[in-house]
Amino acid sequence: MQNIEPYFNWRHIYTAEEDKRSPLFNKAYSEFEYTNQVYNYYIHPQWDEIGSTTLYLKILFVDYDQHFAIIELLGEWNDAIENDVMILRRNITDLLYKQGIYKFILIGENVLNFHSSDDSYYEEWHEQVIDDRGWIVILNLPEQSKHDFKKARITNYLEMLELLQWRTLKPEIIFSLINEEMGKRLG
Repeated sequence: MQNIEPYFNWRHIYTAEEDKRSPLFNKAYSEFEYTNQVYNYYIHPQWDEIGSTTLYLKILFVDYDQHFAIIELLGEWNDAIENDVMILRRNITDLLYKQGIYKFILIGENVLNFHSSDDSYYEEWHEQVIDDRGWIVILNLPEQSKHDFKKARITNYLEMLELLQWRTLKPEIIFSLINEEMGKRLG
């Protein structure tokens, strides 16, 4: 897991640690000290800690004019023990929402497992963003995590999409493709 780095090819156009409106503003990183872990596996030091012992993220891009954020996730999404959705909401997405972000693209290809609890935080998040004609999309979940999201009926509150070649696209193109698809789905 220590070799899985957050996507870095957009760093010339956006870095959360330099964005004064970001919840991660002024965060400092080490390239050499591996301190965070998922289970017994150290993870790359560029992943951001959000208060969970199993779920980490990287805010890859935020556009305040178009009201969207792209966030990459790593680890186990565990609502049963850690209540990761509450941690994600309170420490990241609620703070972005206060800055005008109401369209969230979560890249989930490195979400190894999902353990559900109740869906109240998802419902609350959905109601918060839908009032602004927003949405929550999770891209490229592994099959086992996708199955668990569906089984827990989390798909009532967020959409699961596949966009396998997202790394070859600019963030604005990803947003445009997803926004168009969500416009069709939400009517």
